[in-house]
Amino acid sequence: MKSILIDLDGTLYHGNRMIQGADQFISQLRRDQIPYAYVTNNASRTPESVAAHLVGMGIEASGHEVCTSALAAAQYVAQQSPGARVFCIGETGLRQALVEAGLQLVQEHPDYVVQGIDRQFTYETLAAAMRWIREGAMFILTNPDLQLPSHDGLTPGAGTIGAAIEAASQVKPVVIGKPSSVLMNYALDRLNIRADEAMVVGDNMLTDIAAGAAAGCKTALVLSGVTTHANIEEHMRTAGVKPDLIFENLDELQDWIKEELK
Repeated sequence: MKSILIDLDGTLYHGNRMIQGADQFISQLRRDQIPYAYVTNNASRTPESVAAHLVGMGIEASGHEVCTSALAAAQYVAQQSPGARVFCIGETGLRQALVEAGLQLVQEHPDYVVQGIDRQFTYETLAAAMRWIREGAMFILTNPDLQLPSHDGLTPGAGTIGAAIEAASQVKPVVIGKPSSVLMNYALDRLNIRADEAMVVGDNMLTDIAAGAAAGCKTALVLSGVTTHANIEEHMRTAGVKPDLIFENLDELQDWIKEELK
């Protein structure tokens, strides 16, 4: 294991509250000079915004360490069709990623419909997306999360909007974020490492661990978020994979890494 791909919400923090040991875990990786990346399905924030959120909780971070589904989606489209015309359904993080990848944001006759979370999503946007996809635009979904945690409880995620567009257009999207391997492969390329040299750390069997397994990485489940002792067997059956390692918390994971380095 030469590097670590780390999930965020449920692994390092819950909302605006740092999970115990997250700051020490990252500090130890830095001291041991173990390459790592923060890998998140979040497509609404820029890497700099994600890093600022981490720093605000006391976790060391910088924008270049953050890999979002928005960045991976933008790269995916740009590699397939440099300079393509894109109808973007999303927020700042996605729009900025697409523009920085050299893609054109348009409202008419796009080559691609790229969709993430959009809290201003309307019926008119749904109708436009349906029309362009049925006319041949490729449908790209940044991440399939159906629900997102918030201070008011769960809210609809990008996957919920994507389900509406899929139902209207009758076309399945290309999924970029976890549990797809596309986001993980993007992060591996950023670190310039092979999949068999990396370990994916996350709290969710259905997304983090499934994506790590799909990419060919070693996987470590931390029981601090979505997957718990109560549902782990059900989640493993649903995901169709098992984590290589299971830890109660980040302290246990940190101790394991120390032993590996001896």
